[in-house]
Amino acid sequence: MQADWLKSGPYASRLDEAASSAISRLKPQHVPKGTVMFRPGDMPRGFVLVLGGTIAVYLTGRSGREILLYEVGAGQTCVQTTVGLLGEQAYSGEAVAETDCVVVLIPLSEFQDLMATSGAFRKFVFEAFGNRLSEITQLLEQVAFVKIEARLAAALIERADTGGTVELTHQELAAIIGSAREVVSRRLEALRAANIVELTRGTIRICDRDALAAIARGQG
Repeated sequence: MQADWLKSGPYASRLDEAASSAISRLKPQHVPKGTVMFRPGDMPRGFVLVLGGTIAVYLTGRSGREILLYEVGAGQTCVQTTVGLLGEQAYSGEAVAETDCVVVLIPLSEFQDLMATSGAFRKFVFEAFGNRLSEITQLLEQVAFVKIEARLAAALIERADTGGTVELTHQELAAIIGSAREVVSRRLEALRAANIVELTRGTIRICDRDALAAIARGQG
């Protein structure tokens, strides 16, 4: 009988009986917030299924500047792990648990067996891989062709809570939009001077959402 975590989890409908039977024997693991799950140069130990929480995957350049490549939430997969497992390659990025997470690790040998024997599992892996590549392509387009002001405004709107508050540091925002902390700080100061946002340590409050939305659309 399948374990409860699989029956009630986000992956159940995407797996066939063979894959479900193999995976259901694995035990979910708790990963505390802030845990580094892999670093550049590490080899993948297995295929991770995220049952709860969010994992952020960053790429760091030679200058030390970070960019947020993507986030992995419940029901999603990590493209860097997929590439590493299929191509026997080391990680080039770093993954950090943004929140407390619950994950299941499918060991390399079982992952390879499932890829060879389960059509449903293979389809799931490649569909998730394709979706992630599409997201990364969109990120590259944003960094290459969209102005920093528009990227910053869009990030603030997307990550604001219902009260219009964004609890992120300037460094974290810089990683999200693919810029430098100093540049983000200057742009935020300009928004503050225009009474569009208020700034306190580690917190940004949106005062004029319409004006910020106009900037995000490239109209500011």
